[in-house]
This record gives sequence, C-alpha cells and structure tokens, in this order.
Amino acid sequence: MSVLCNSLSNSVAMDTLNWTAAPLFQARMLEAVGNTHSNNLGWNIPKEELDHIPPHWLIYPEPEASMHFLLGLIYIGFFLMATIGNGLVIWIFSSAKTLRTASNMFVVNLAFCDFSMMIKTPIFIYNSFYRGYALGHLGCQIFAFIGSLSGIGAGMTNACIAYDRYTTITKPFDGKLTRTKALVMIIGIWIYTIPWAVLPLLEIWGRFVPEGFLTSCSFDYLTDTFDNHTFVVVIFICSYVIPMIMIIYFYSQIVSKVFSHEKALREQAKKMNVESLRSNQAQATQSAELRIAKAAIAICSLFVASWTPYAVLALIGTFGDQSLLTPGVTMVPACACKFVACLDPYVYAISHPRYRIELQKRLPWLAIKETVASDTQSNATGGATQTATTPT
Repeated sequence: MSVLCNSLSNSVAMDTLNWTAAPLFQARMLEAVGNTHSNNLGWNIPKEELDHIPPHWLIYPEPEASMHFLLGLIYIGFFLMATIGNGLVIWIFSSAKTLRTASNMFVVNLAFCDFSMMIKTPIFIYNSFYRGYALGHLGCQIFAFIGSLSGIGAGMTNACIAYDRYTTITKPFDGKLTRTKALVMIIGIWIYTIPWAVLPLLEIWGRFVPEGFLTSCSFDYLTDTFDNHTFVVVIFICSYVIPMIMIIYFYSQIVSKVFSHEKALREQAKKMNVESLRSNQAQATQSAELRIAKAAIAICSLFVASWTPYAVLALIGTFGDQSLLTPGVTMVPACACKFVACLDPYVYAISHPRYRIELQKRLPWLAIKETVASDTQSNATGGATQTATTPT
C-alpha cells in the first residue's frame, strides 16, 4: 500500500512538473526538431512584431528550411549579377565622354534604379537564412521603401526611354532631346516616384508589411479597409497602368513607323525595277529600323513580364480571393522583378556598340571583340537610338 501511494504521489508530481514546464519544454523541442509542418509562419517571431504582419500569412505552415535556403541562394545570384552589370553601366556611361548623351542619361537612371533595387537584397538573404522575419519591422520598412523607389522609378524611366526613342525615330529632325530636357524629365521621374514610397512608410496612406515567407516586404494589399483599397487602386494606376500605356503606345508607334518605312522602300524599289534600294552593306546585315523594332518589342515584353504578375497579385489580394495567394505563389512575382533588374543592363547597354568599345578599352581581360565599324554604323542612326540599333 505504501509503495502504491508513493507511486501515485510521484506520478502526480511529474504531471504537475510537466504541466508547469510545458511551454519551455515545447519551445525546446521545437528548437531541437527544427522546422516541422506543425508550425505556422510566424511561430518564431517575437510577440511585439506580430502586429506588423497581416494575419493572412499566419495561417499557412512554415515552409521547409531548404526553400528558405534556396531562395537565399537565388537572391545571392541576383545580387551579384545585377550589381556588377548595373554598376558597370553607371561607371562606363558616366565616365566616358562619348556616352554622355541626353538619351543615355535615361539609361544611367534606369541602371541606378535597378542597382538600388538589388542593394536591399541582403535584407532578404539574411531573413532567408534565419528562416523568417529576422530583421523585424525596421528591416521590412527599409526593404519596402527602397523597393518602391526603385521599382516605380524604373517603370517611369522605361516610359521616358520609350518617349525618347519615339520622338527620335518619328521626328528625326526636331525630336532629339537635349541634355537639359532629359535632366528635367529625370527630376520629374523622382518627384513623381518619391510620394509613393514616403506615404506608406509614414503610414499616412497605405503601409509596408511582410509578405510570402515573411522574408520580403511590400505595400499592404491584404487589409480590408476602404482607405487601403483606394491606395492599392491609385498606386496600381500610377505605378503600373500609366507607364504601361506610355510604353505600349510609343513602341507601337515606333513599330508602325518602321514597317511603313520598309513598305515604302519595297514599293519604290518595285517601281524602279530593282531588288532593293539598300546598299550591299545594308543588305548583308539586318536593317537598323528592323533592329529597333525588335528591340522595342523585347523591351516592352520585358516590362510586362516583370511587373504584371505583381500587379495581378495586388489586385487579387485587394478585391479577389485571397486564398489564392499562398506564400509560395507570392514569391514568384518578387523573383520576376529582381530577375528583370538583372537583365536590364544587358538589354539596354550591352547591346550598345560604343559601350562595348569602352568596356574593351577599360577591361581588356573581358576579351570583348568590338570593331570601330560598329561604332560608325551606330552614328548613322543617331545618338539617341544607339541603345536599340545594334543587337548583341
């Protein structure tokens, strides 16, 4: 009987100990086991930080650690590719006298936007390797603020580049921009862009919050309030619809002009009973006009591919079925934007013959093979259209 009483007493004592120590025991077990599907996103975030996270994300299970590490490695690749490529563009175009044209000022501004976009990626990389909201609210605000400035700035710069090429090609005699006009347009880009980053940063209108795996941040498109819905609609129009309409309009006019010119040349050649009005050199290579048209289509497609997924995501989050926005799905548009920031310097600048010549002079170990003949050919099409006249 004494033994039975002692056994019951010990059992009650152990149950009491397990009950009082359960939270500590569970925390240590979770720490030891690591990531399991029994944990939801945000389980390892301090309580004071949870107020900054939309509840939508907290209902999803935490992704495997390998997914965080994979995204971290991808962003390291983005960071190296974009900072080197855009850094070279800024350096070469700013220091080479032959490249200091009004049109190239927009190329430098675009490279600066893309460079800035990738400067914030160490925040994402750090969060990914610590599997969550490691840098907290401050890191989130810095990440989203820089992302808004660089993303909207890049969109409007693309629109200005489209306008510059449109005026140069359709009005070759009086459409060329001056350096002063280009500088005024660039200042206008930043005056237009800055409010869309400052307003949500100060939470005057909209706000910046974590998204997806809680390792990146953007403006809040999930909160169901009238003010937030209005903010999403207005920023959607101003940062996506307006530059998109400008880019499509100007490049469609360029393409129309090019094909009209080609048709006129063919009809004139037919009347003169000759095969072509072009010289032998022009026949041996693709016409500059067609190269411009192809570059224009590529540039327009690149902008659409980079920002359309994010625009659709924001609209679904605001007015659609939010259950479609799983953490994994929302990371796809974020990666698309970063990938385009890596491609921009190659689309806009590495296809530039004078840029390749300058790279060849300053970095001969790159083994770039570029002849002065290409530079002469680019002069024939006008300085403002050099970026799109010669293919890589």
